[in-house]
Amino acid sequence: MKAAKVVGLLVALQHTGILVLEMLLWNHPVGRGVFHTTESVAALSAPLAMNQGLYNGFLAAGLLWGVLASEAATVRSRLMFFFGCVLVAGIFGGLTAIPSIALVQGGPALIGLILAWRSR
Repeated sequence: MKAAKVVGLLVALQHTGILVLEMLLWNHPVGRGVFHTTESVAALSAPLAMNQGLYNGFLAAGLLWGVLASEAATVRSRLMFFFGCVLVAGIFGGLTAIPSIALVQGGPALIGLILAWRSR
């Protein structure tokens, strides 16, 4: 279970970073560079990005909720659920936005999901 918790912390940190990028840095040169957007596109899409950032924050919070649980079965079930949510989000993002999202977001989630599933 320890490995699944470590991956859970790392994926939670990743999604906290995404939250910061989408909610706070979307219109900043750093955010525009990460997401390859222009100033005008970033300005028009900022409300949508903030919404996405909030959802990424919920994913991070759910993973932390799983990591911080005290009973192994609770840790396992929470991590499996939230890793599954991140995996679906990564696949969807890869299909609809930027293909690399499937690997960058979905890859760690898949690893975490397998580790949580295998821990008993």
